[in-house]
Amino acid sequence: MNRVADRFSRVLKPLAEEVIAVIAGLLVGALFITVCGYDPIEAYIAMFQGAFGGVHQLAETLAAAIPILLTGLTFAICVKVGLFNIGAEGQAYIGAVAAVLIGAQSFPYGVHLLAAVFVAMLAGALWSIPPALLKISRGVHEVVSTIMLNWIAFYLVYYLARGPLVDASRPEKTVSVSPTSRFPILIEGTTLTAVLFIGVLFAVALYIVLWHTPLGYEMRSLGLNPNASKFAGVSYNKAVLSAFVLGGFTAGLAGAVQILGRSPTYALYGDLSNIVNIGFDGLAVAMIGRNHPLGMILSSIFFGGLYTGARWMQILAGVPLELVRIIEGIIVIATAIPEIIYMIKRLGARRIA
Repeated sequence: MNRVADRFSRVLKPLAEEVIAVIAGLLVGALFITVCGYDPIEAYIAMFQGAFGGVHQLAETLAAAIPILLTGLTFAICVKVGLFNIGAEGQAYIGAVAAVLIGAQSFPYGVHLLAAVFVAMLAGALWSIPPALLKISRGVHEVVSTIMLNWIAFYLVYYLARGPLVDASRPEKTVSVSPTSRFPILIEGTTLTAVLFIGVLFAVALYIVLWHTPLGYEMRSLGLNPNASKFAGVSYNKAVLSAFVLGGFTAGLAGAVQILGRSPTYALYGDLSNIVNIGFDGLAVAMIGRNHPLGMILSSIFFGGLYTGARWMQILAGVPLELVRIIEGIIVIATAIPEIIYMIKRLGARRIA
């Protein structure tokens, strides 16, 4: 009986903390809206309608949620090992351009989509290996190495999108991928595709790996107490490399999703605007979801609702885009604070140990 109560407590406590944080963020956001001369009630009603007010609105919310769920998983996997990997942004760029390269080729239907997705995931994983090796062999902090690789990826993909892969008839984008490499749309008139099921499947699969396999146990134990784990025979190199590669797979898939399913032109824009920031948005999704794969499914839907509802707040309530972004940021910061505090406490405990 006590075990059941403990389990409920472990679930309900963080959920209650996030609900309180959301309410606090909404209240602070309402204060900003009021000070700027707008009606907060009208603004929030518009946001809710835009995010969940109908089938099409909900579909767009779910479509926006999946890529940032995947990049959030990239961050969460490494957190379990005690690493702060912010390389999902660059890995998503590489996955996106790989999807364009394969998607623009001619392959049979069915095989083509699988090939584009596989190559994109593999490209993201390969891009994650250098920071892993630098961490293992030289102790280079992953924040430094992943930031540097993010910028390298950005300018490399920018060059490819503006040069070798540019669409000669529409120079603002790359060539479009073939219809045979596109995800099937679930609801006509929306960008929600079958990747919805893949994203949820990845989150569930990652949960199983982390909590129900020997590798996952080693990764989590290393994150909780590296000294005791090494003494018990856990391979630090194996855990670090596994975390980075698994994260690279999910980030590469996130980049592919943006090209093969969500882009109206099924291409990569020359300014990379349909890829930029999905890796950094994933950090917020991970923190709001407490770096738990299942919790992140809910937090990604919440974040997707903020993204889609913000446009309606601007249109229906007349709230300027700049103020909308401020409100989004306030809510995200408020909801991420509990997990940030927890991570700081855990880091302190590890140093003492």
